[in-house]
Amino acid sequence: MSILPVLLPTDALVFMLMACAVFFAVQARRRAPSREAWRRVGRQPAAMASAVILSVFAAIGFMDSLHYRPQLPPAQDVSVGAQKAAPMYSSEVLSVLDALLAPLRTQMEKTYSAPFARVSFQRETVEQSGGGQARSYPRLAYGARHLQEGEASLPDIARRLAWAPLHALAAAGLLLAALGAGMARRQRVGMKEAVRRILAGRTELAWRPALAVVFLAVLLIAAGVALAPHYHVLGTDKVGQDVLYLSLKSIRTGLVIGTLTTLIMLPFAVALGIAAGYLGGWVDDAIQYLYTVLNSIPSVLLIAASVLMMQVMIDTHPQWFDTAAQRSDARLLALCAILGMTSWTGLCRLLRGETLKLRELEYVQAARAFGASTAQILRRHILPNVMHIVLITVALDFSSLVLAEAVLSYVGIGVAPSTISFGSMINAARAELAREPVVWWSLAAAFGFMLALVLSANLLADAVRDAFDPRRLIR
Repeated sequence: MSILPVLLPTDALVFMLMACAVFFAVQARRRAPSREAWRRVGRQPAAMASAVILSVFAAIGFMDSLHYRPQLPPAQDVSVGAQKAAPMYSSEVLSVLDALLAPLRTQMEKTYSAPFARVSFQRETVEQSGGGQARSYPRLAYGARHLQEGEASLPDIARRLAWAPLHALAAAGLLLAALGAGMARRQRVGMKEAVRRILAGRTELAWRPALAVVFLAVLLIAAGVALAPHYHVLGTDKVGQDVLYLSLKSIRTGLVIGTLTTLIMLPFAVALGIAAGYLGGWVDDAIQYLYTVLNSIPSVLLIAASVLMMQVMIDTHPQWFDTAAQRSDARLLALCAILGMTSWTGLCRLLRGETLKLRELEYVQAARAFGASTAQILRRHILPNVMHIVLITVALDFSSLVLAEAVLSYVGIGVAPSTISFGSMINAARAELAREPVVWWSLAAAFGFMLALVLSANLLADAVRDAFDPRRLIR
């Protein structure tokens, strides 16, 4: 069965952002100061562990950005010798992650079910075998359906988890062997000595905590692969969808909000901040007036008004979109643009202040005296010396933007209802906290995944700030 590749606008921007990251990495590798700064980041155990976790999240987001439309089954010919019809494709847009998680996506229950449960969380009226009706907890259609009546689930879970530690050890061992081989070749030592140094933590970069996080990540992935087809590991929500599937699908939304908003914000902040600081005069006054006015408006009200206006435009032009996925993606992209155009003021103010200081330094004055144009001075002398502020701000703002999406979706002005996100999961779970007993697993899953993403981003951002901030290096 063939597929029809689909490139959503956010997919194109994600791929472009990945290409920019690769270009930036190549440029940083060529420059000795940048290499040394990133080595300082890699020497911190928390930074290396966070980088591994963020790499796992990035891999999931990348797989969820490869979209396609599956081909529909061919219609049967009504007459012999009829001409073969052109292939028809479904209007549903899926991703590679959806294909990998097909059992979790398609095996839906009627309503809530607790993690690893075999029966529904709610009582239903069921028919008795001897006649009559009774209120009881019915068996789930898919969760633990392989178990016989009365068979305990704990031994089955333990049996399926038996191979997970071996897979984790194998993955960590392969990575350790690759690192040891590379270190042995660079430092001209034996393979055993290189492995011993890595395990003892006597390496330039903190590879030991990275190996530990790789072991834990592969352990969790192997456990999920072993259990998810047979159990609802994190339970199901109100409409019977697997909560683990919803949590994994929410990762891309968080990453898109955190990265694309930054991509949209940077041109405004960098261009206006440097121009205000270097040119001064009426240009500085106009830019200061602009970001002062934006800061005086409550951000939530400004974002809410912009999102509602964009939603009205999307609703009045349905002909712009061929599928529901394109419609939802347009709202997600609009939310990124709105957040980007309303959050550039902080970085712009920082760059203006730094540029005011840089333009008075001797090398800038010398370049101006030798007749260098304003564009050349900004490109060669100002911009490279404020990039540490840009990098630090981008790293610190990522986690705040992920949390902002959760808050906006919680109050109903975030992503489209059909877009799975941490905020929509929390919004759907809030009404169930008043139930007795409490339906806690949807909120706990969204909180756990979002905590891992935001905490890793914050720890890495702290390491980047310590490595690139000149004031901290002087201390």
